[in-house]
Amino acid sequence: MNATLKIALAQVDTLVGDVEGNAERIRDWALKARDELGADLVLFPELAITGYPPEDLLLRASLHARTQRALHALAPQVRGIDVILGAPMGDGRGLHNSALLLRDGLVAARYDKQVLPNYSVFDERRYFVPGHDACVIRVRGMPVALTVCEDIWQPEPVARARDAGASLILNINASPYHRGKHDERLQALQARVRECGLAVVYLNTVGSQDELVFDGQSLVVGRDGQICQRLPAWRESLSLARVAIPGQDAPLEPLPGDLAPEHGEAEELYEALVMGVRDYVRKNGFHGVVLGLSGGIDSALTLCIAVDALGADQVEAVMMPYRYTGSISVEDARAQAGTLGVRYREIPIGPMVESFLSSLAGEFEGLPADTTEENIQARCRGIILMAISNKTGRMLLTTGNKSEMAVGYSTLYGDMAGGFAPLKDVAKLWVYRLAEYRNGVSPAIPARVIERPPSAELAPGQRDVDSLPPYEILDPILERFVEQDQSVEEIVRAGFEEETVRRVALMVLRNEYKRRQAPPGVRVTRRAFGKDRRFPITSGYGRLLS
Repeated sequence: MNATLKIALAQVDTLVGDVEGNAERIRDWALKARDELGADLVLFPELAITGYPPEDLLLRASLHARTQRALHALAPQVRGIDVILGAPMGDGRGLHNSALLLRDGLVAARYDKQVLPNYSVFDERRYFVPGHDACVIRVRGMPVALTVCEDIWQPEPVARARDAGASLILNINASPYHRGKHDERLQALQARVRECGLAVVYLNTVGSQDELVFDGQSLVVGRDGQICQRLPAWRESLSLARVAIPGQDAPLEPLPGDLAPEHGEAEELYEALVMGVRDYVRKNGFHGVVLGLSGGIDSALTLCIAVDALGADQVEAVMMPYRYTGSISVEDARAQAGTLGVRYREIPIGPMVESFLSSLAGEFEGLPADTTEENIQARCRGIILMAISNKTGRMLLTTGNKSEMAVGYSTLYGDMAGGFAPLKDVAKLWVYRLAEYRNGVSPAIPARVIERPPSAELAPGQRDVDSLPPYEILDPILERFVEQDQSVEEIVRAGFEEETVRRVALMVLRNEYKRRQAPPGVRVTRRAFGKDRRFPITSGYGRLLS
């Protein structure tokens, strides 16, 4: 029988800042890998001991003291198996994003991440200094190299490991999800394999941290670039990878293992939103969620996500009709709430709106009605929902999508009020795709909600296209302007009408102040509003567009 090296992949969901709790989870999973799987080595994700990303917690000396105490206590508890985990480690040069080997009760080896990303949502140069040296350890006599996340995206760290005598690359990660990320990772791994001729064991974290979601989908890629093993998406998993030991320090070759199924694009995106809501609510200690259910597609999809994330008993939906609310909206809201089995209330806002308008009659005298009156409706709804949230401890979910947030088609302190925005990075056309996908899983959203022209129902006969270009035009322009940083001229050359492009671009630039006051939401694209895109509020950049 050929000898094999048994490597356990602990695709675990940690909590940022919960050093002691994370250490306990690492201990429990390591012992399970040792006792139940018979593993020689177990991998845990990047910065597993602190959770990822710890951000400015890394500037607190108390975090590092807690980390050192936790590592000192953990190492003797996991004897009998080699443990690789991520932790921040300091020395005379500064703080490093490190991979540690725990062996025989001690920290037996340390590798410092060499490539520190400083783009998109990553800000690692704010906290860490890079390492320079390869770290090759021997497991059952076999030389294997430690690397951390971004190191696998660049050729130099892997080349150093190969030149140091490695026969296999171990890579621990906290790699956040966006649409298409799994394919990007695989391409990067295959490129490194081609360059160095070594197989790669790639361990990713899973779970959610504020806006970021981590999809797991850890991989083992053989020397031929083919996937030997893939762990599931969107759930914790402990899986054993077997690597054939050829002897004579020849490159190690992973054996075929389980391949978790790949998801379609809509399913993967939907599960990302579910994961984001579930972890945000539970990790922050809320007692479920409440949301406004308008009879429109955005709130309908948000309700589905909330139920799938938390269970129907943890979700409350409130319909708040006014004189402009169509009977079809009320009927569809009732129908969906009944289908999904959530707590449902109808609270008319007419008396509140009329009271506000009466109080403001003197101030508004002689002035024509405009969006001010529409915003009062939205803000009355926000007051009701926030009151329910405060009284019940249920967090308020906002229901706006990325298209609306981009152009400011939303009301501050009204429909923007809340603690978390599941659809914040989901364009309107994707909302429709996800609604169709969710209905394909089980009946959830009334067909009329999907088929009706979208409307805020804040004025008689109002439709979104009265204020915005059709979403079939708006969304592609926004993708180019916001996510791809294309100029107005580039977008026009792609075939869009110049006046429309200028109008949309100006709306995006003028509404940065609103987005700064919006709740966080799940990041699912390459360029979400928030950490990804840091535009000034006060700026003359858009003057040439007006």
